[in-house]
Amino acid sequence: MNKNSTDFTQGSILQKLVWFMVPILGALILQAAYGAVDLLVVGRFGSTSGLSAVSTGSQVLNLVTFVVTSLAMGITVLIARYLGEKRPDSIPKVLGGASVIFAAISVVLCVVLVCLARPISVLMQAPEEALDLTESYVRICGGGIFFIVAYNVLSAIFRGLGDSRSPLLFVLVACVVNIVGDLVLVAGFHMDAAGAALATVFAQAVSVVCAVVILIKKKLPFSLSRKDFRLNPQCWKFLQIGLPLALQECLTQVSFLALCAFVNRLGLEASSGYGVASKIVNFAMLIPSALMQSMASFVSQNVGAGNPKRAKQSMLTGIGVGLAFGCVVFALVMLKGDVLAGCFSTDAAVIAKGYDYLKGFAPETILTAVLFSMIGYFNGNQRTVWVMVQGLVQTLLVRLPMAYLMSIQPDASLMSIGLAAPASTAVGILLNIGFYVCLNRRKAER
Repeated sequence: MNKNSTDFTQGSILQKLVWFMVPILGALILQAAYGAVDLLVVGRFGSTSGLSAVSTGSQVLNLVTFVVTSLAMGITVLIARYLGEKRPDSIPKVLGGASVIFAAISVVLCVVLVCLARPISVLMQAPEEALDLTESYVRICGGGIFFIVAYNVLSAIFRGLGDSRSPLLFVLVACVVNIVGDLVLVAGFHMDAAGAALATVFAQAVSVVCAVVILIKKKLPFSLSRKDFRLNPQCWKFLQIGLPLALQECLTQVSFLALCAFVNRLGLEASSGYGVASKIVNFAMLIPSALMQSMASFVSQNVGAGNPKRAKQSMLTGIGVGLAFGCVVFALVMLKGDVLAGCFSTDAAVIAKGYDYLKGFAPETILTAVLFSMIGYFNGNQRTVWVMVQGLVQTLLVRLPMAYLMSIQPDASLMSIGLAAPASTAVGILLNIGFYVCLNRRKAER
Protein backbone atom coordinates (compact mmCIF):
# COMPACT_ATOMS: atom_id res chain seq x y z
CA MET A 1 0.00 0.00 0.00
CA ASN A 2 1.21 3.53 -0.88
CA LYS A 3 2.57 5.15 2.26
CA ASN A 4 0.98 8.48 1.29
CA SER A 5 -2.45 6.83 1.26
CA THR A 6 -2.08 5.97 4.98
CA ASP A 7 -0.86 9.47 5.92
CA PHE A 8 -3.97 11.41 6.98
CA THR A 9 -2.08 14.55 8.05
CA GLN A 10 -1.97 16.11 4.58
CA GLY A 11 -3.96 16.22 1.33
CA SER A 12 -7.71 16.43 0.69
CA ILE A 13 -9.68 15.48 3.82
CA LEU A 14 -12.78 14.41 1.88
CA GLN A 15 -10.85 12.28 -0.59
CA LYS A 16 -8.68 10.54 2.00
CA LEU A 17 -11.55 10.05 4.46
CA VAL A 18 -13.80 8.53 1.79
CA TRP A 19 -11.07 6.26 0.38
CA PHE A 20 -10.22 5.05 3.89
CA MET A 21 -13.88 4.65 4.83
CA VAL A 22 -15.04 2.71 1.73
CA PRO A 23 -13.13 -0.53 2.54
CA ILE A 24 -14.27 -0.29 6.18
CA LEU A 25 -17.83 0.10 4.95
CA GLY A 26 -17.37 -2.88 2.65
CA ALA A 27 -16.09 -5.00 5.53
CA LEU A 28 -19.01 -3.91 7.75
CA ILE A 29 -21.49 -4.75 4.98
CA LEU A 30 -20.01 -8.23 4.67
CA GLN A 31 -20.03 -8.66 8.46
CA ALA A 32 -23.68 -7.68 8.55
CA ALA A 33 -24.23 -10.18 5.75
CA TYR A 34 -23.24 -12.98 8.18
CA GLY A 35 -26.32 -12.42 10.29
CA ALA A 36 -28.49 -11.43 7.34
CA VAL A 37 -27.67 -14.60 5.41
CA ASP A 38 -28.29 -16.69 8.54
CA LEU A 39 -31.70 -15.10 8.97
CA LEU A 40 -32.54 -15.22 5.27
CA VAL A 41 -31.67 -18.90 4.85
CA VAL A 42 -33.36 -19.94 8.11
CA GLY A 43 -36.39 -17.85 7.15
CA ARG A 44 -36.63 -19.59 3.78
CA PHE A 45 -35.58 -23.14 4.63
CA GLY A 46 -36.03 -23.39 8.41
CA SER A 47 -38.88 -22.81 10.84
CA THR A 48 -40.44 -19.72 12.40
CA SER A 49 -39.02 -20.96 15.72
CA GLY A 50 -35.58 -21.14 14.11
CA LEU A 51 -36.01 -17.59 12.82
CA SER A 52 -36.83 -16.38 16.32
CA ALA A 53 -33.85 -18.33 17.74
CA VAL A 54 -31.39 -16.75 15.29
CA SER A 55 -32.91 -13.34 16.00
CA THR A 56 -32.57 -13.67 19.78
CA GLY A 57 -29.24 -15.53 19.72
CA SER A 58 -27.64 -13.02 17.37
CA GLN A 59 -28.56 -10.23 19.79
CA VAL A 60 -26.43 -11.98 22.43
CA LEU A 61 -23.62 -12.42 19.93
CA ASN A 62 -23.87 -8.75 18.94
CA LEU A 63 -23.34 -7.79 22.57
CA VAL A 64 -20.04 -9.69 22.66
CA THR A 65 -18.91 -8.51 19.22
CA PHE A 66 -19.61 -4.81 19.77
CA VAL A 67 -18.02 -4.77 23.23
CA VAL A 68 -14.86 -6.44 21.89
CA THR A 69 -14.78 -4.02 18.94
CA SER A 70 -15.12 -1.05 21.30
CA LEU A 71 -12.35 -2.33 23.58
CA ALA A 72 -10.14 -2.91 20.52
CA MET A 73 -10.71 0.71 19.50
CA GLY A 74 -8.01 1.51 22.07
CA ILE A 75 -5.55 -0.43 19.91
CA THR A 76 -6.58 1.45 16.77
CA VAL A 77 -6.26 4.89 18.38
CA LEU A 78 -2.93 4.13 20.07
CA ILE A 79 -1.32 2.70 16.91
CA ALA A 80 -2.52 5.67 14.83
CA ARG A 81 -1.24 8.08 17.49
CA TYR A 82 2.22 6.48 17.48
CA LEU A 83 2.34 6.62 13.68
CA GLY A 84 1.38 10.32 13.77
CA GLU A 85 4.11 10.95 16.37
CA LYS A 86 6.66 9.00 14.25
CA ARG A 87 7.14 6.43 17.05
CA PRO A 88 6.48 3.06 15.37
CA ASP A 89 8.88 1.34 17.78
CA SER A 90 6.19 1.61 20.50
CA ILE A 91 3.66 -0.40 18.48
CA PRO A 92 5.01 -3.98 19.00
CA LYS A 93 4.34 -3.87 22.74
CA VAL A 94 0.78 -2.65 22.04
CA LEU A 95 0.16 -5.65 19.78
CA GLY A 96 1.81 -8.18 22.09
CA GLY A 97 0.04 -6.98 25.21
CA ALA A 98 -3.30 -6.84 23.42
CA SER A 99 -2.89 -10.43 22.23
CA VAL A 100 -2.47 -11.65 25.81
CA ILE A 101 -5.43 -9.67 27.17
CA PHE A 102 -7.86 -10.62 24.41
CA ALA A 103 -6.86 -14.28 24.61
CA ALA A 104 -7.84 -14.25 28.28
CA ILE A 105 -11.12 -12.49 27.44
CA SER A 106 -11.88 -15.19 24.85
CA VAL A 107 -11.49 -17.95 27.42
CA VAL A 108 -13.85 -16.22 29.87
CA LEU A 109 -16.47 -15.55 27.19
CA CYS A 110 -16.30 -19.13 25.95
CA VAL A 111 -16.95 -20.55 29.44
CA VAL A 112 -19.83 -18.13 30.10
CA LEU A 113 -21.63 -18.62 26.77
CA VAL A 114 -21.22 -22.40 26.62
CA CYS A 115 -22.10 -23.12 30.24
CA LEU A 116 -24.86 -20.52 30.62
CA ALA A 117 -26.50 -20.78 27.20
CA ARG A 118 -29.81 -21.98 28.69
CA PRO A 119 -30.11 -19.31 31.42
CA ILE A 120 -29.13 -16.61 28.91
CA SER A 121 -31.86 -17.78 26.52
CA VAL A 122 -34.43 -17.80 29.33
CA LEU A 123 -33.28 -14.34 30.47
CA MET A 124 -33.82 -13.11 26.91
CA GLN A 125 -37.40 -14.36 27.24
CA ALA A 126 -37.06 -16.43 24.08
CA PRO A 127 -40.51 -17.77 23.09
CA GLU A 128 -41.09 -21.25 24.51
CA GLU A 129 -41.29 -22.78 21.03
CA ALA A 130 -37.83 -21.37 20.21
CA LEU A 131 -36.07 -21.84 23.57
CA ASP A 132 -34.12 -25.02 22.71
CA LEU A 133 -33.02 -23.65 19.33
CA THR A 134 -31.92 -20.36 20.91
CA GLU A 135 -29.86 -22.24 23.51
CA SER A 136 -28.19 -24.27 20.78
CA TYR A 137 -27.36 -21.14 18.73
CA VAL A 138 -25.81 -19.35 21.73
CA ARG A 139 -23.79 -22.42 22.83
CA ILE A 140 -22.31 -23.09 19.38
CA CYS A 141 -21.35 -19.45 18.83
CA GLY A 142 -19.87 -19.37 22.33
CA GLY A 143 -17.70 -22.38 21.51
CA GLY A 144 -16.22 -20.46 18.56
CA ILE A 145 -15.93 -17.10 20.30
CA PHE A 146 -12.11 -17.11 20.00
CA PHE A 147 -12.38 -16.60 16.25
CA ILE A 148 -14.93 -13.80 16.63
CA VAL A 149 -12.70 -11.96 19.12
CA ALA A 150 -9.53 -12.55 17.08
CA TYR A 151 -11.12 -11.21 13.90
CA ASN A 152 -12.17 -7.94 15.56
CA VAL A 153 -8.77 -7.41 17.20
CA LEU A 154 -6.93 -8.02 13.93
CA SER A 155 -9.26 -5.59 12.14
CA ALA A 156 -8.51 -2.94 14.80
CA ILE A 157 -4.77 -3.42 14.20
CA PHE A 158 -5.11 -2.98 10.44
CA ARG A 159 -7.22 0.17 10.86
CA GLY A 160 -4.66 1.64 13.26
CA LEU A 161 -1.98 1.07 10.63
CA GLY A 162 -4.09 3.04 8.14
CA ASP A 163 -4.94 -0.10 6.15
CA SER A 164 -8.68 -0.55 5.74
CA ARG A 165 -8.44 -2.68 2.57
CA SER A 166 -6.93 -5.88 3.97
CA PRO A 167 -9.80 -6.55 6.43
CA LEU A 168 -12.20 -6.19 3.51
CA LEU A 169 -10.37 -8.96 1.67
CA PHE A 170 -10.44 -11.58 4.39
CA VAL A 171 -14.00 -10.82 5.49
CA LEU A 172 -15.07 -11.23 1.85
CA VAL A 173 -13.65 -14.75 1.85
CA ALA A 174 -15.39 -15.48 5.16
CA CYS A 175 -18.72 -14.21 3.87
CA VAL A 176 -18.59 -16.58 0.92
CA VAL A 177 -17.78 -19.45 3.29
CA ASN A 178 -20.72 -18.48 5.52
CA ILE A 179 -23.17 -18.43 2.61
CA VAL A 180 -22.04 -21.86 1.43
CA GLY A 181 -22.18 -23.19 4.99
CA ASP A 182 -25.73 -21.90 5.53
CA LEU A 183 -26.96 -23.41 2.29
CA VAL A 184 -25.36 -26.78 3.05
CA LEU A 185 -26.27 -27.05 6.75
CA VAL A 186 -29.65 -25.29 6.84
CA ALA A 187 -31.10 -25.79 3.36
CA GLY A 188 -29.35 -29.12 2.72
CA PHE A 189 -29.18 -30.89 6.10
CA HIS A 190 -32.12 -29.00 7.69
CA MET A 191 -30.12 -28.14 10.82
CA ASP A 192 -32.13 -24.93 11.31
CA ALA A 193 -30.62 -22.43 13.82
CA ALA A 194 -27.78 -24.78 14.84
CA GLY A 195 -26.63 -25.01 11.22
CA ALA A 196 -26.60 -21.21 10.93
CA ALA A 197 -24.45 -20.97 14.08
CA LEU A 198 -21.95 -23.57 12.84
CA ALA A 199 -21.65 -21.80 9.49
CA THR A 200 -20.98 -18.47 11.21
CA VAL A 201 -18.25 -19.85 13.48
CA PHE A 202 -16.50 -21.67 10.62
CA ALA A 203 -16.60 -18.53 8.46
CA GLN A 204 -15.03 -16.44 11.24
CA ALA A 205 -12.29 -19.05 11.65
CA VAL A 206 -11.44 -18.75 7.96
CA SER A 207 -11.34 -14.93 8.25
CA VAL A 208 -8.87 -15.14 11.16
CA VAL A 209 -6.53 -17.43 9.21
CA CYS A 210 -6.63 -15.04 6.24
CA ALA A 211 -5.96 -12.04 8.51
CA VAL A 212 -2.95 -13.65 10.17
CA VAL A 213 -1.45 -14.63 6.80
CA ILE A 214 -1.89 -11.09 5.43
CA LEU A 215 -0.41 -9.54 8.59
CA ILE A 216 2.67 -11.79 8.42
CA LYS A 217 3.27 -10.90 4.76
CA LYS A 218 2.62 -7.18 5.26
CA LYS A 219 5.60 -4.80 5.32
CA LEU A 220 5.38 -3.24 8.77
CA PRO A 221 7.30 -0.19 10.08
CA PHE A 222 8.33 -2.28 13.12
CA SER A 223 9.24 -5.85 14.06
CA LEU A 224 7.54 -8.14 16.56
CA SER A 225 9.41 -10.48 18.91
CA ARG A 226 8.38 -13.07 21.51
CA LYS A 227 9.19 -10.75 24.41
CA ASP A 228 6.48 -8.36 23.21
CA PHE A 229 3.76 -10.94 23.95
CA ARG A 230 3.31 -10.22 27.64
CA LEU A 231 1.57 -7.74 29.92
CA ASN A 232 3.33 -4.37 29.69
CA PRO A 233 2.68 -0.62 30.25
CA GLN A 234 1.16 -0.29 26.75
CA CYS A 235 -1.68 -2.57 27.87
CA TRP A 236 -2.87 -0.01 30.38
CA LYS A 237 -2.64 2.76 27.76
CA PHE A 238 -4.93 1.08 25.26
CA LEU A 239 -7.25 -0.12 28.04
CA GLN A 240 -7.60 3.47 29.26
CA ILE A 241 -8.92 4.35 25.82
CA GLY A 242 -10.91 1.18 25.16
CA LEU A 243 -12.45 0.34 28.55
CA PRO A 244 -14.83 3.33 28.75
CA LEU A 245 -15.98 2.59 25.20
CA ALA A 246 -16.42 -1.10 26.00
CA LEU A 247 -18.44 -0.33 29.15
CA GLN A 248 -20.65 2.11 27.28
CA GLU A 249 -21.14 -0.33 24.40
CA CYS A 250 -21.86 -3.16 26.83
CA LEU A 251 -24.68 -1.25 28.47
CA THR A 252 -25.97 -0.08 25.09
CA GLN A 253 -26.09 -3.66 23.82
CA VAL A 254 -27.67 -4.81 27.09
CA SER A 255 -30.38 -2.25 26.41
CA PHE A 256 -30.90 -3.84 22.99
CA LEU A 257 -31.10 -7.25 24.65
CA ALA A 258 -33.70 -5.83 27.02
CA LEU A 259 -35.53 -4.37 24.03
CA CYS A 260 -35.47 -7.81 22.40
CA ALA A 261 -36.89 -9.29 25.61
CA PHE A 262 -39.65 -6.62 25.68
CA VAL A 263 -40.57 -7.52 22.09
CA ASN A 264 -40.41 -11.28 22.75
CA ARG A 265 -43.22 -10.85 25.29
CA LEU A 266 -45.47 -9.68 22.45
CA GLY A 267 -45.36 -13.13 20.82
CA LEU A 268 -43.55 -15.24 18.23
CA GLU A 269 -44.56 -13.10 15.23
CA ALA A 270 -43.40 -9.89 16.92
CA SER A 271 -40.14 -11.60 17.93
CA SER A 272 -39.47 -12.79 14.38
CA GLY A 273 -40.56 -9.44 12.89
CA TYR A 274 -38.21 -7.56 15.20
CA GLY A 275 -35.41 -9.96 14.25
CA VAL A 276 -35.98 -9.24 10.56
CA ALA A 277 -36.10 -5.48 11.22
CA SER A 278 -32.89 -5.67 13.27
CA LYS A 279 -30.98 -7.08 10.32
CA ILE A 280 -32.22 -4.24 8.11
CA VAL A 281 -31.29 -1.78 10.87
CA ASN A 282 -27.78 -3.26 10.96
CA PHE A 283 -27.37 -2.44 7.26
CA ALA A 284 -28.87 1.05 7.71
CA MET A 285 -26.30 1.83 10.41
CA LEU A 286 -23.27 0.71 8.38
CA ILE A 287 -22.31 4.09 6.90
CA PRO A 288 -22.41 5.94 10.27
CA SER A 289 -20.43 3.05 11.84
CA ALA A 290 -17.83 3.16 9.06
CA LEU A 291 -17.53 6.93 9.53
CA MET A 292 -17.03 6.53 13.28
CA GLN A 293 -14.28 3.93 12.89
CA SER A 294 -12.57 5.92 10.10
CA MET A 295 -12.81 9.14 12.10
CA ALA A 296 -10.99 7.65 15.09
CA SER A 297 -7.90 6.75 13.02
CA PHE A 298 -8.06 9.96 10.97
CA VAL A 299 -8.37 12.28 13.97
CA SER A 300 -5.85 10.38 16.10
CA GLN A 301 -3.12 10.71 13.45
CA ASN A 302 -3.70 14.44 13.10
CA VAL A 303 -3.78 15.01 16.86
CA GLY A 304 -0.53 13.03 17.15
CA ALA A 305 0.99 15.21 14.42
CA GLY A 306 -0.06 18.39 16.27
CA ASN A 307 -2.80 19.42 13.81
CA PRO A 308 -6.06 19.75 15.81
CA LYS A 309 -7.63 22.13 13.26
CA ARG A 310 -7.49 19.45 10.55
CA ALA A 311 -8.98 16.97 13.04
CA LYS A 312 -12.01 19.26 13.53
CA GLN A 313 -12.39 19.70 9.78
CA SER A 314 -12.41 15.91 9.45
CA MET A 315 -15.36 15.65 11.85
CA LEU A 316 -17.41 18.23 9.92
CA THR A 317 -16.59 16.48 6.64
CA GLY A 318 -17.74 13.18 8.11
CA ILE A 319 -21.04 14.69 9.27
CA GLY A 320 -21.68 16.03 5.77
CA VAL A 321 -20.97 12.69 4.12
CA GLY A 322 -23.12 10.84 6.66
CA LEU A 323 -26.10 13.17 6.28
CA ALA A 324 -26.09 12.80 2.48
CA PHE A 325 -26.30 9.01 2.73
CA GLY A 326 -28.59 9.09 5.77
CA CYS A 327 -31.35 10.93 3.89
CA VAL A 328 -31.28 8.32 1.13
CA VAL A 329 -31.45 5.42 3.60
CA PHE A 330 -34.28 7.13 5.51
CA ALA A 331 -36.39 7.37 2.35
CA LEU A 332 -35.64 3.75 1.45
CA VAL A 333 -36.60 2.43 4.89
CA MET A 334 -39.80 4.49 5.11
CA LEU A 335 -41.05 3.81 1.58
CA LYS A 336 -39.80 0.27 0.95
CA GLY A 337 -39.46 -1.21 4.44
CA ASP A 338 -42.01 -3.94 3.71
CA VAL A 339 -40.12 -4.98 0.58
CA LEU A 340 -36.87 -5.14 2.58
CA ALA A 341 -38.53 -7.21 5.32
CA GLY A 342 -39.92 -9.53 2.64
CA CYS A 343 -36.37 -10.48 1.68
CA PHE A 344 -36.00 -12.31 5.01
CA SER A 345 -39.38 -13.96 5.44
CA THR A 346 -42.37 -15.10 3.43
CA ASP A 347 -44.71 -14.85 6.44
CA ALA A 348 -47.03 -11.84 5.90
CA ALA A 349 -47.49 -11.28 9.64
CA VAL A 350 -43.72 -11.27 10.27
CA ILE A 351 -43.17 -8.83 7.38
CA ALA A 352 -45.87 -6.49 8.73
CA LYS A 353 -44.36 -6.52 12.23
CA GLY A 354 -40.87 -5.85 10.85
CA TYR A 355 -42.08 -2.91 8.75
CA ASP A 356 -43.94 -1.54 11.76
CA TYR A 357 -40.71 -1.34 13.77
CA LEU A 358 -38.80 0.21 10.85
CA LYS A 359 -41.28 3.10 10.60
CA GLY A 360 -40.48 4.14 14.17
CA PHE A 361 -36.76 3.59 13.80
CA ALA A 362 -36.34 5.43 10.44
CA PRO A 363 -35.28 8.92 11.75
CA GLU A 364 -32.30 7.21 13.42
CA THR A 365 -30.67 6.75 9.98
CA ILE A 366 -30.25 10.54 9.70
CA LEU A 367 -29.46 11.39 13.33
CA THR A 368 -26.66 8.85 13.71
CA ALA A 369 -24.72 10.52 10.86
CA VAL A 370 -24.14 13.45 13.20
CA LEU A 371 -23.74 11.49 16.44
CA PHE A 372 -21.30 8.83 15.18
CA SER A 373 -19.02 11.38 13.47
CA MET A 374 -18.77 13.32 16.73
CA ILE A 375 -18.11 10.14 18.70
CA GLY A 376 -15.34 9.19 16.24
CA TYR A 377 -13.82 12.64 16.75
CA PHE A 378 -13.84 12.32 20.54
CA ASN A 379 -12.44 8.76 20.33
CA GLY A 380 -9.55 10.03 18.20
CA ASN A 381 -8.89 12.70 20.85
CA GLN A 382 -8.88 9.98 23.55
CA ARG A 383 -11.97 11.53 25.19
CA THR A 384 -13.46 8.10 25.62
CA VAL A 385 -14.67 8.70 29.18
CA TRP A 386 -17.00 11.39 27.81
CA VAL A 387 -18.13 9.03 25.04
CA MET A 388 -19.00 6.53 27.77
CA VAL A 389 -20.91 9.10 29.84
CA GLN A 390 -23.05 10.40 26.97
CA GLY A 391 -23.72 6.83 25.86
CA LEU A 392 -24.91 5.84 29.33
CA VAL A 393 -27.25 8.83 29.50
CA GLN A 394 -28.77 7.86 26.16
CA THR A 395 -29.13 4.20 27.12
CA LEU A 396 -30.23 4.34 30.76
CA LEU A 397 -32.24 7.55 30.81
CA VAL A 398 -33.84 7.61 27.36
CA ARG A 399 -33.76 4.49 25.13
CA LEU A 400 -34.42 1.79 27.73
CA PRO A 401 -37.13 3.56 29.77
CA MET A 402 -38.94 4.75 26.65
CA ALA A 403 -38.87 1.32 24.99
CA TYR A 404 -40.15 -0.33 28.19
CA LEU A 405 -43.00 2.17 28.60
CA MET A 406 -44.03 1.71 24.99
CA SER A 407 -43.95 -2.09 25.29
CA ILE A 408 -46.32 -2.26 28.28
CA GLN A 409 -49.05 -0.13 26.73
CA PRO A 410 -52.35 -2.00 26.10
CA ASP A 411 -52.05 -1.28 22.37
CA ALA A 412 -48.24 -1.71 22.24
CA SER A 413 -46.82 -1.59 18.72
CA LEU A 414 -43.33 -2.15 17.33
CA MET A 415 -43.46 1.30 15.71
CA SER A 416 -43.77 3.07 19.08
CA ILE A 417 -41.00 0.88 20.52
CA GLY A 418 -38.80 1.72 17.52
CA LEU A 419 -39.09 5.47 18.28
CA ALA A 420 -36.90 4.99 21.36
CA ALA A 421 -33.76 4.80 19.21
CA PRO A 422 -34.00 8.19 17.41
CA ALA A 423 -35.20 9.86 20.63
CA SER A 424 -32.07 8.75 22.53
CA THR A 425 -29.79 9.70 19.62
CA ALA A 426 -31.25 13.22 19.51
CA VAL A 427 -30.41 13.62 23.20
CA GLY A 428 -26.89 12.32 22.49
CA ILE A 429 -26.33 14.93 19.77
CA LEU A 430 -27.32 17.75 22.11
CA LEU A 431 -24.97 16.43 24.81
CA ASN A 432 -22.04 16.14 22.39
CA ILE A 433 -22.55 19.61 20.95
CA GLY A 434 -22.47 21.00 24.49
CA PHE A 435 -19.28 19.08 25.32
CA TYR A 436 -17.62 20.17 22.05
CA VAL A 437 -18.35 23.84 22.79
CA CYS A 438 -17.04 23.54 26.38
CA LEU A 439 -13.91 21.75 25.19
CA ASN A 440 -13.09 24.50 22.68
CA ARG A 441 -13.70 27.23 25.25
CA ARG A 442 -11.32 25.56 27.67
CA LYS A 443 -8.60 25.31 25.03
CA ALA A 444 -9.11 28.96 24.05
CA GLU A 445 -8.69 30.09 27.69
CA ARG A 446 -5.32 28.35 28.03
